[in-house]
Amino acid sequence: MIYVKYPSNKTERLSFYLATEEYIAKHYPKNDYFFMWQVKPTVIFGRNQLIENEVNLDYVKRNNIEFYRRKSGGGCVYSDPSNIMFSYITPKLNKDFVFTNYITRIVTLLRQLNLNAEFSGRNDILIDGMKVSGNAFYRVNNRSIVHGTMLYNTDISVMVKAITPDNEKLISKGIDSVRSRVTNIKDHIDISIEDFKQFFKDNLCEESITLTNNDIKGIRKIEKTYLKSDFIYGKNPDYTIKKKGKTKAGIIEVTLNIKNNIVKNLNMLGDYFIIKDIDEFVGLFKNIEFNREAFASILKFNNIKDYVYNLETNEFLDILFK
Repeated sequence: MIYVKYPSNKTERLSFYLATEEYIAKHYPKNDYFFMWQVKPTVIFGRNQLIENEVNLDYVKRNNIEFYRRKSGGGCVYSDPSNIMFSYITPKLNKDFVFTNYITRIVTLLRQLNLNAEFSGRNDILIDGMKVSGNAFYRVNNRSIVHGTMLYNTDISVMVKAITPDNEKLISKGIDSVRSRVTNIKDHIDISIEDFKQFFKDNLCEESITLTNNDIKGIRKIEKTYLKSDFIYGKNPDYTIKKKGKTKAGIIEVTLNIKNNIVKNLNMLGDYFIIKDIDEFVGLFKNIEFNREAFASILKFNNIKDYVYNLETNEFLDILFK
């Protein structure tokens, strides 16, 4: 694996680092790449999440906390200078192999530090049964990108306030609840954040490269796609029907605009992981009848798992028609 370094130590906004992943996937030779980064207080939400459902916009604006949408699926997370973000880019495409192999390597290294670490659920790493890392996955240019958090000494109370919708009762309950389920590396081991990062770099990577000034220009160009207001705030179209359910793939929320029982528009929100373009998937159902048979007919020739990781056809149909 190759460690990616920047020509400057300047801390950038989160969108810059997401653009770096994408740039490497599009422009660097096929290989495994890894880098770590930290940002000032920032909220990051998934590609298909509704910002109003995930972020306390009033709180983050009052407290100068930045917020960005990423192009991978998954849930909403909070990062600050005491959280380390990990980025992994690989030409391997099998999602199960990429995700499991990479996270297992991270868990193995945590165990070498005598931490009681385990891979849990869809995308989490736990220490002593408490979450210390969450990860997400997506594809760009026939490369896989996995990125995630590693809580070193993050302020849990700020995290809860930032990613809980503006409801004081929920926030006060949430802080205690999250503190019982989430932990920081520093609570379990006496190691500096720089030594912790160096340990991972030394044990994951055999060599390193430094991005050029031309690379930085290319990254800045990609970064602009993350800064567009319509990308950050997303689509919030009119709908006549809303359906929601929890599946093995995550939470799926479907909104439909239906006229004379014909689907005019369909959108899918949630914390699921995207494999292929979700806009292509929802477009399959435009101008068809809103009934189980018509949807099942479309899915007979289009494998839902090609678009959404681990989502079963019957689970999707049950959300819509049960």
